Amino acid sequence: MKFDKPATSNPIDRKTIISQPRDRLDGPLKVTGRARYAYEQYDVVSNQAYGYVVGASIAKGRIVSIDIEVARKAAGVLAVVTAREAGKLGKAKRNTARLLAGPDIEHYHQAIALVVAETFEQARAAASLIRVEYAATGGSFDLAAARSGARAPEGDDPGLADTHVGDFSGAFARAPVKLDETYSTPDESHAMMEPHATLAAWDGDRLTLWTSNQMVAWAVADMAETLDIPKDNVRIVSSFIGGGFGGKLFLRSDVLLAALGARAAGRPVKVALSRPLMMNNTTHRPATIQRIRIGATKDGHITAMGHESWSGDLAGGGPELAVQQTRLLYAGANRMTAMRLAILDLPEANAMRAPGEAPGLMALEMAMDEMAEKLGMDPIAFRLLNDTQVDPEKPERPFSMRSLDRCMRLGADHFGWGRRSAKPGQTRDRHWLVGMGVASAFRNNLVMKSAARVRLETDGTVTVETDMTDIGTGSYTIIGQTAAEMLGLDLDKISVKLGDSRFPVSSGSGGQWGGNSATAGVYAACLKLREAIAQKLGINSAEAVFADGEVSSGNRRVPLLNAVGGAPLVGEDLMEYGDLDKTHQQSTFGAHFVEVAVDSATAETRIRRMLAVCAAGRILNPKTARSQVIGAMTMGAGAALMEELAVDTRRGFFANHDLAGYEVPVHADIPHQEVIFLDEEDPMSSPMKAKGVGELGICGVGAAIANAIYNATGIRVRDYPITLDKLIGRMPDAA
Repeated sequence: MKFDKPATSNPIDRKTIISQPRDRLDGPLKVTGRARYAYEQYDVVSNQAYGYVVGASIAKGRIVSIDIEVARKAAGVLAVVTAREAGKLGKAKRNTARLLAGPDIEHYHQAIALVVAETFEQARAAASLIRVEYAATGGSFDLAAARSGARAPEGDDPGLADTHVGDFSGAFARAPVKLDETYSTPDESHAMMEPHATLAAWDGDRLTLWTSNQMVAWAVADMAETLDIPKDNVRIVSSFIGGGFGGKLFLRSDVLLAALGARAAGRPVKVALSRPLMMNNTTHRPATIQRIRIGATKDGHITAMGHESWSGDLAGGGPELAVQQTRLLYAGANRMTAMRLAILDLPEANAMRAPGEAPGLMALEMAMDEMAEKLGMDPIAFRLLNDTQVDPEKPERPFSMRSLDRCMRLGADHFGWGRRSAKPGQTRDRHWLVGMGVASAFRNNLVMKSAARVRLETDGTVTVETDMTDIGTGSYTIIGQTAAEMLGLDLDKISVKLGDSRFPVSSGSGGQWGGNSATAGVYAACLKLREAIAQKLGINSAEAVFADGEVSSGNRRVPLLNAVGGAPLVGEDLMEYGDLDKTHQQSTFGAHFVEVAVDSATAETRIRRMLAVCAAGRILNPKTARSQVIGAMTMGAGAALMEELAVDTRRGFFANHDLAGYEVPVHADIPHQEVIFLDEEDPMSSPMKAKGVGELGICGVGAAIANAIYNATGIRVRDYPITLDKLIGRMPDAA
């Protein structure tokens, strides 16, 4: 099915099951421990052995020698695999660095060996016996130092190119009010709960991998390319994923090494990356340095908007797309954006929840507040004055739907924005300095082609199969709700099977495209099944109404079960997309409001309350969507106040590579959170009339917190995270 015209009325519009706050279908499995994650697949194949990964202890150089003989002879050891034993391996395009190094080392903790043993403890002990001699070479590990040598990123993606509209330089020079500031965000870790883990088993030349991966079809293709085997010989099973945030979009070393270890040992092998290894061996969100220039008239109309960003990655990698929201968020006739990429020899940089917009808005939305202050305007009034209903770079291209103004106004009223002091440092609660902050939220709406198979079983239940994954987002539930709505059944009549490469290829989970795209694929498959059912029952499918377990047309009503004979009926289809995203800009919008209190003596910051107002098309399940947004708000709080991978710029690695040193928010850090969804539907997006929401919730949060801290203290910190050491020497005198 091709979606190339705006959606009209369809069965989803009934919203008897879709858009209702149903409990997660997978919830009971998870809270009772019956949901099997990758490392817990203890009974899918017998005689499992354990692998332990050894990472490089230098950041750049070569392995001169590697002695594995003592380890090979250790108790319980079944095999030791290095690049020598593995033989020739390919490298998929989605991997910047090789997943198994040797002799060249590209980054710290790049995998160099796997020890396979009867028990985990034996494998770990034997791994410590491997002796490696390195020839280390100098590397580049400091973005600030490498900034001057950064270059324009290479590639055919038009989104990487510099943009110029009008005469930015002239307009900025002529502007009576201007801002020119530089902001920075640090390297960040995904820090998901479940580590990267894989169980691998060979059956002849066929490989099955039970793993934790967001994009099943990508994993199949990349594994086949890396091992140089046919894609049909690779099966990926990823039924449950304990968080990903982009860190499990791509094939990682646990998957490859489990397969190599199983081949070497002649039996199934399971591998999990330890937390310290995860933070240097896998991907991370790269640090950025961002310069923002805004020029405006005295009454607040933006006349010049410029955003430049510097980030780093390994050779062959790409930049953090931190300027992309600036191209679309505010009006202004004269504009420019540019990204520069420095080659750094740190672990691979790549996508992390809302790549581009999350760090980009941390800078842009702080700059917007600073500009509002220069103009003597309320921050919300300044943003709304420069709102636009068309693409600022292509004014002939309207937004399909843009409700930023509604989000701001509704949020301001609900949060009590009118009580905010316009002058910083004026509101006290005993020894606390109290302030409020706001920021716009923006994330593009992406759609991906997605397929599904839907089967009406002989007992009247329905089974949905698609390789879509559920990374904690609620995919099982909204896919089940879609099938139930389309076929007129209760949700308890729907069985949803996900995350298996034997199923039709879906959009996968990432970029907040998964929910809308995957359910649209199920919608298409359900239409096929409705046609087959109607034909069996002798009913015109165009007139058929599916409700309450029956199919009706006019005065005729027939139980759905009557369509099934001795075998199930199957509908399978693919949803793909036309050019609607080219004629209309599709984006999601929101507004974040935060109140903080800063201790006047210690400069400790405490968040008191948070509100997100979101405009993201039809909300497919308000309960699971709210869960996504409050999780994203929590992640944004971490980015604002504490999260930072500390770079050892001498040795080239992240020094705080565990959850003791890399701080993430805990329950005590997060107070009352509230989420409001606007009641809207976007017919340009898909037949579901939905958009993504899982990443919108993080976009802008960091800046809202930074702006609240400034309102509380009068101290502007432009280098995230905003830790107390950046405040305490500048705090106002205690009353």
